[in-house]
Amino acid sequence: MFSRISGAIVERGESSVLLDVGGLAYEIVLPACVADKLPAALGERVTLEIHPTFNLEGNSGRFTFFGFTNAIEREFFEALISVASIGPKTAARAFALPMARIAAAIDAGDHAFLVKLPGIGQQKARDIVAKLQGKVTKFLLIRDPQVRPETVMPDFAEEALGVLLQLEYKRAEAEAMIARTLEAAPQIRDAEALLAEVYRRLHAAQKAS
Repeated sequence: MFSRISGAIVERGESSVLLDVGGLAYEIVLPACVADKLPAALGERVTLEIHPTFNLEGNSGRFTFFGFTNAIEREFFEALISVASIGPKTAARAFALPMARIAAAIDAGDHAFLVKLPGIGQQKARDIVAKLQGKVTKFLLIRDPQVRPETVMPDFAEEALGVLLQLEYKRAEAEAMIARTLEAAPQIRDAEALLAEVYRRLHAAQKAS
């Protein structure tokens, strides 16, 4: 079973990403704090560290792949699921806040903070602290997602954004596509040229993948 994957983002969901790898599409489940670190634009290439799990469903089974931006994040996930009452899906949901903040709460025995995490009640918080307190030092250094400063779009970019939203692109995805296009082609001064360049770059990224 593979432990790392590189591919182009072809679809994004609330808690997962679909990567195109040599013509095969892999669905990767992402904790929220990991998803926040990935580029919003479709066609962008990313590399993720993978933790695979296998679930039996009746007479068959299926793999679920959990993704992380580096091996330390994956190691923290694996430490969390070493707690008997925490399964992989619960652990992925729990990482809704930055990992370093969660590690700090575990190190401090801060049950009140831990119970605020999705899927973590009083008993699971106690289990986590009992198992991991004093063993999370390296995870305190995991970097938080960088908050992107808001930028003011010129009028023609706002017009292009409106078109992309009508075409059912998500706002974050459309804004990222426009920002990257204007950064690469600052000479653009009208919505039509901007949309044409967005399409050209997206098409080129899809062909390259």
